[in-house]
Amino acid sequence: MFVYLWGYLYSNFFRFWLKWILRQLTGKCELQRIFGGSKEGSQRTLKIEYSLGLSKSKVLRNAVHVSEAEVEKCVLGIMKEKKINIQKDTGFKTSLQVCLLQISGYKKLYLEVENLRKVPYDSDNEEHEKLLIQLWNLLMPHENLKARITKQWCDIGFQGDDPKTDFRGMGMLGLVNLVYFSKHYTNEARQILSRSNHTKLGYSYAIVGINLTEMAYSLLKSGALKSHLYNLVPGLPQMEHFHQFYCYLVYEFDKFWFEEEPESIMHFNHYREKFHEKVKGLLLDYNLVLTLQNIKKL
Repeated sequence: MFVYLWGYLYSNFFRFWLKWILRQLTGKCELQRIFGGSKEGSQRTLKIEYSLGLSKSKVLRNAVHVSEAEVEKCVLGIMKEKKINIQKDTGFKTSLQVCLLQISGYKKLYLEVENLRKVPYDSDNEEHEKLLIQLWNLLMPHENLKARITKQWCDIGFQGDDPKTDFRGMGMLGLVNLVYFSKHYTNEARQILSRSNHTKLGYSYAIVGINLTEMAYSLLKSGALKSHLYNLVPGLPQMEHFHQFYCYLVYEFDKFWFEEEPESIMHFNHYREKFHEKVKGLLLDYNLVLTLQNIKKL
């Protein structure tokens, strides 16, 4: 109760007067102070996003909702509203533009991911079928499928003889993620598939991969991926960057699973949640970037 009350009082009363006092002392608005006191990346963009969202100015509040096409016009509007002298503060316009592109880009990326998630796997769709067969060929290059509907799919971790039923929760997003990892990190994907067949610590590779798609999706939806993406991309994040984060999750979950040595696959949900909490903790570090490329450089 006390925390809620303090948050309310700070946002609605104390913050305004603190900002006013600091402006009188420094001659700079809060946005200028943020640019001067924080380095590029998530630390800066998150502070700018927070400041804009709590502003009493409609021009500033609306800035966190503008599209990519409206960013430049929005920046000029904010500079006019805050009376920013571009001759004295030459970097303000560019810095704010980068932050707004990151903010608008994150929202756009979420919509793209959500739209792909909503596309159900359709066995009558030739493109869907080609993608599924591509997954098999990438993971099992020396073994041909005997039929489209076959128990062979269990060899790469699907539950039954027709994988389409396993994509119900994540739709085409789950399949696209699996194919992306297998295509761009083929050796790692085959190694992890092999490890997933361990007699004691084995797990269903494809099912776990789809489960990790849900994890990546939920982290994006909640805003937890902002720190990672704002550090990774000095502009508009793309679907490619979401896929790269998924690859990180697959690689790291496999390591985590074998390090933990679960008693059986029946305890999957417990260890999945434990891994989820670990990743969320890492994402609280505003200087971190979680990609498979970074891991492989170590």
